[in-house]
Amino acid sequence: MQQKIPEEIIDQIVTKNDIVDVIGEHIQLTKKGRNYFGLCPFHGENTPSFSVSPDKQIFHCFGCGKGGNVVKFIMELESITFREAVQYLADKSGESLPEQYVQSSNQPALSEQEKSALDAYEWSSKLFHHVLRYTAEGKNGLKYLENRGFKQGDIEQFQLGYSPNKDQFLSTFLHKKGFQLTNLLDVGLLSSRDGNTFFDRFKGRVIFPIQNHQGKVVGFGGRAIEDGVEPKYLNSPDSKLFQKGKLLYNFYEARKHFQKEKEVILFEGYADVIKASQAGVYNAVATLGTSLTKYQASLLKRYVNRVVICFDGDKAGKDASYRAAQMLKDVELDVLVANVPYQLDPDDFIDTYGPEKFQNQVLRNAESYIAFALNYLKKDYNLQSKNDQLDYIEKALDLIATVDHAVERDVYIKELEETFDLYRETLENEIADRRRINQKHIEQDNRVKFEENKEKRTKRAEKIYPAYQNAERYLIAHMLQNNYVANQVQDQLGSKFNMQEHQVLVTYLYAYYEEGNEPNVGRFLERLPDESIKQLVSELAVLPINESLEREELDDYLFAILKEADVDQEIRSLEKMLKNAEKENDPKSAARIGMKILELRKKSNKSKL
Repeated sequence: MQQKIPEEIIDQIVTKNDIVDVIGEHIQLTKKGRNYFGLCPFHGENTPSFSVSPDKQIFHCFGCGKGGNVVKFIMELESITFREAVQYLADKSGESLPEQYVQSSNQPALSEQEKSALDAYEWSSKLFHHVLRYTAEGKNGLKYLENRGFKQGDIEQFQLGYSPNKDQFLSTFLHKKGFQLTNLLDVGLLSSRDGNTFFDRFKGRVIFPIQNHQGKVVGFGGRAIEDGVEPKYLNSPDSKLFQKGKLLYNFYEARKHFQKEKEVILFEGYADVIKASQAGVYNAVATLGTSLTKYQASLLKRYVNRVVICFDGDKAGKDASYRAAQMLKDVELDVLVANVPYQLDPDDFIDTYGPEKFQNQVLRNAESYIAFALNYLKKDYNLQSKNDQLDYIEKALDLIATVDHAVERDVYIKELEETFDLYRETLENEIADRRRINQKHIEQDNRVKFEENKEKRTKRAEKIYPAYQNAERYLIAHMLQNNYVANQVQDQLGSKFNMQEHQVLVTYLYAYYEEGNEPNVGRFLERLPDESIKQLVSELAVLPINESLEREELDDYLFAILKEADVDQEIRSLEKMLKNAEKENDPKSAARIGMKILELRKKSNKSKL
């Protein structure tokens, strides 16, 4: 039978994982006052509404309402169970979670079939790597990689492998390991023509294992090494485990590097990332054979301020760079574009000219998005034609007008002036006009965003709550931080709160303090069995309150709460009288009592009309 992890072990692990440090590894946080703020990873937003409190060791999003302690954050972010999140944090802080507690939850985030598929991918990855490194069957794959400039260190670091050119090499291996082969069709490890006979999907290919953001192998990229084999590149198909539009190659390993540098290098292929690593570039990721998606762009936005796009130097690479740059600009990232000379791939350039030239001539010479876009747009125009010149200049002016830095704008204006023999004053006037129009649009957009955010805030603001409910909310906020206040409230009020969810919450809180615990919202959250109550605690814990509660303020809260309770009691009494009047066929009395009930309900903001 599965054993519950003792609270003292959970407390020890949570204490070793400061919530600001843990969340700071996943999103950019900025300190404002006593708390930290960033863009919420759980819903799309451009204005930070995600708050992290180092004092209370909790997070709360004022936009979507999610909140909790560090364990809850990891559960939500990685879509894993409580037990798995505790294990994750234990591993992170170097704690040793006793073996009897390292078991899957009774309610796993993944189905048994999906967990089996993860195990199958892990075994397959180890098998392919072993074949490549240590068997005669892997010699062709090893020779291919060596000819491509991959070193033994690369093969180990990225766990590259080779799938022998045999129909049932992997399927036989996995069957002997006890896997149900039919379950491995959907996740793309195997193929089948009739549902009964199974074939290896990646046979005859060099294997690039693809990890998810937790470092687990969830898919493969396979590269054919023999001429004429199509497709040349083959990925695992999309499944719950593997979604090309949501993953980036090498993300798990590169995260600690690009988060520190606040900059990531974005490539198109696995080989580019591996060769870049040879060149000392460790903050590199790659798309998985598809165009960059909004999800991937937003994911990078959590960690970095700048993305350097380094795609292939040919026309297709330039087109892909332009699309990716626009996607990244849409999520308000700073974008640079590195131009790889001679229409080479980045990995070919590194092989031909070496790591130093790649660093100095390619990456460090990366141009701004505007500079790249101005050159890129020229391909659509015949600049020998006056009409096309004018059309291009209009487009160029639109782009330049978006640049906020005057010196940078001046560089682009000067280039237009000299290239097309234009008057400087005319160009500056055109830019100024466009900037005024742009500014109006920005202000309008900001007003819309402000109103949207205001509406979100208003939904949780004090004024939407009646006085007694606000009193309960703020009183509980004090009780969460001060056990002396909680004891006073327990003596004078007990659980006689008007809101049912508040009654439940304070009952748990009283018990928490009676066990001898000190005020600690993060620790208290772990004692709560109900998700809705946890959410309520995280919301109330971030209410702006004074550190101490004066007696007069406490009395005001208690008065508002008890007054509402008296009104409730009076309403219940009048309702009994109303029933009696109706039974006795006394319409005048019934009407008078009914009016009184309506009046009381209106006063208490509980009118059902």
